[in-house]
Amino acid sequence: MRDETDGPPAPTDWRYLLTTRGTVGLALAVAVLSIATAFFNIGTGAVTAQGAPYVPEAVQEAAGFTGALTGFVIVASVLALRRGLRAGWWATLLLMPLTAAQGFLQSSPYSAPLIVLSLCTIPVLLLTRERFDASLSLATTQLAAGAALVAVQAYGTIGSYHLREHFDGIDTILDAFYFTLITSSTVGYGDITPNSASTQGLLFTMSVLVLGVASFGIAIGALVGPAIQARISKTLGKMTDSQLQTLDDHVLVLGHGDLTESIIDELADAGTPFAVVSRDPDVGESLSLDESVPVLSANPSDEAPLERARVDRALAIVVATDDDATDALAILTARELRPDARIVAAATDRENVKKLKRAGADSVISPSQLGGHLLVKSALDGDSTAIVDHILRDE
Repeated sequence: MRDETDGPPAPTDWRYLLTTRGTVGLALAVAVLSIATAFFNIGTGAVTAQGAPYVPEAVQEAAGFTGALTGFVIVASVLALRRGLRAGWWATLLLMPLTAAQGFLQSSPYSAPLIVLSLCTIPVLLLTRERFDASLSLATTQLAAGAALVAVQAYGTIGSYHLREHFDGIDTILDAFYFTLITSSTVGYGDITPNSASTQGLLFTMSVLVLGVASFGIAIGALVGPAIQARISKTLGKMTDSQLQTLDDHVLVLGHGDLTESIIDELADAGTPFAVVSRDPDVGESLSLDESVPVLSANPSDEAPLERARVDRALAIVVATDDDATDALAILTARELRPDARIVAAATDRENVKKLKRAGADSVISPSQLGGHLLVKSALDGDSTAIVDHILRDE
């Protein structure tokens, strides 16, 4: 067990960058800077006169909008990174050198911060690799929706290019893809149309339109559905997977009792991230709605909920229910999953203080004993410091 004199590491120093939240925030900053730099370069000229002779003309023309495109792609990878996905980590890691290269090719003085920040993000990602270990698991509906969307775009692109003689404006495979995209998305600029005398062209266009609208609708439903489900889960007092994955250097509060409200208030005032694991769904809903407290509705003495609540990354564990037997089971489970964590418990009955310590708690406080001593000490001389030190020190 840890020594009582060992204090928890300060969560506000430079090591914040090596946490999940720090890494996600840094990657998001690169995305925003990439988009902002691209927009600025589009309006002012993407390549300086000094750099123009060394940058290909095609790159000069595309330097602005490609930077914005990469920025939006990084935003998508950051969303995956926020869920702790290893796929998001790989995508972000591969995009950082690309973003830095785009900033370099733009040869603009406004791209220097983007280059520096992108390169600085790479070592942070490498140092926090172990924190993003969740596998990407897609539902059958999501896989089918993605496959349908890709298949319709391929069908429209290959078919329209093969039938290009029946269309006005399709000369290349890029023209065919452009026609398929604007048709299936119902944008329809009208710059590429089938020949009015071509029955094949008309029928093919109608098939692309019907299949494209259907595939887009299914894809949007597959993407929006999980978001709605996550919102419902939050309303019901349940933490979403993305919230659970970003827990880092947090205090894990196991159970809900008379002291929980005070514990939550203290942690919130200190600005310390925390999460509550309570088996009572009504408590979870109440805390989430009234105080926006992150709650996982589950049994705090089970291993699976503690693993979901990232007990392996917890700064400390507080066990405070109104049942000492439940506290003991929660302490045993937490100590087994995290042998080096500091565990603090509250004993409802003062006779159980030693038992909870034997279960694995580093420190056990009896609120009734503490309250009685404080009342007497304050009544006699008004100084309660010595008695607090006496109660908190190891026997």
